[in-house]
Amino acid sequence: MGPLRGIRIVEFAGIGPGPFAAMLLSDMGADVIRIDRKGGRSPAKSEVTYRGRKAVALDMKKPEGVEAALRLIDQADALLEGFRPGVMERLGVGPDVCLKRNPKLVYGRMTGWGQTGPLADAAGHDINYIALTGALHGIGNVGGKPVPPLNLVGDFGGGALYLAFGVVCGLLESKRSGRGQIVDTAMTDGAASLMSMFYGMNATGMWKDERGMNLLDSGAHFYDTYETKDGKYIALGSIEPQFYRELIEKTAISDAAFAAQMDRNAWPSLKEKLAAVIKTKTRDEWDAVMLGSDVCYAPVLTISEAPKHPHNVARQTFIEVDGVVQPAPAPRFSRSVPEVQGPPQGANNEVALKSWGFADADVAKLQSVGAI
Repeated sequence: MGPLRGIRIVEFAGIGPGPFAAMLLSDMGADVIRIDRKGGRSPAKSEVTYRGRKAVALDMKKPEGVEAALRLIDQADALLEGFRPGVMERLGVGPDVCLKRNPKLVYGRMTGWGQTGPLADAAGHDINYIALTGALHGIGNVGGKPVPPLNLVGDFGGGALYLAFGVVCGLLESKRSGRGQIVDTAMTDGAASLMSMFYGMNATGMWKDERGMNLLDSGAHFYDTYETKDGKYIALGSIEPQFYRELIEKTAISDAAFAAQMDRNAWPSLKEKLAAVIKTKTRDEWDAVMLGSDVCYAPVLTISEAPKHPHNVARQTFIEVDGVVQPAPAPRFSRSVPEVQGPPQGANNEVALKSWGFADADVAKLQSVGAI
């Protein structure tokens, strides 16, 4: 079983990064119960981030529904919610109420802008949060506009991962102190944290506020993607001198101009020359030349191709659950074994509530008043 076996978590249903954070904790063995809105839809089996937990649909407008939620929270080690500031308080399950009843509770909150600040109550999405932190400005090619990196940096990286990390940190501290606390996860804070190295580089003059002109933003000819003869792409990351030398050897380049690896002024012309070389072979042909070498090379795979790559197959990086191919739990441990606890499922009130100690009479009462 996973390393979080025995931990109980109540998740208030949301979309995107909220379910993803709950999925991460469930994959690690936590017993997560999701509180859905009564009358809401059930997730499809293809909605991977909803995997691995039970769900109950509660009418939070009824006092009986609120009390049922609080009874679940009373038994929980942690709570996850991703609403705008003030929503949980209006529902009657804010941190003051919950921590009074369950003083050891770790109350995990995730928003885009945070619980405080001038923008706390404003609507937003990943693209807005990473724009505010300097992350979006640096992503894109020279002369082009900023390019959203899917919604990986704000929602999932700066939000869900930091929420899961914060909750686990809170749980560890709670075991020591016997007291719970609120975890205020802002995607702006998380995205800014992810940019730590680049802020350090900027402080030393190693980074320019010019998109596509830097070491790691496609400015360098040895750190970029290139189109191959068959219209596919490869990715090169030959930063270190020894790796760069191997790149020059594997591509059979004899042009002396390539000796000036770190001459930023030469990068544009060297990139054009390297692009012409790469386009002389197909992606598979470059695989045969460079894959597994110290060039720091990989083919750029599609979502359909990635699960079939031999390295991913060997490590079982992808699994199939209920007919849906999806990423396996990560990371891995030497003793504990994370696992998917089941496919996405909708509310199964009786099963979910009974698994958390509700008696038949309790369930019947909630049904009779329409709270579930």
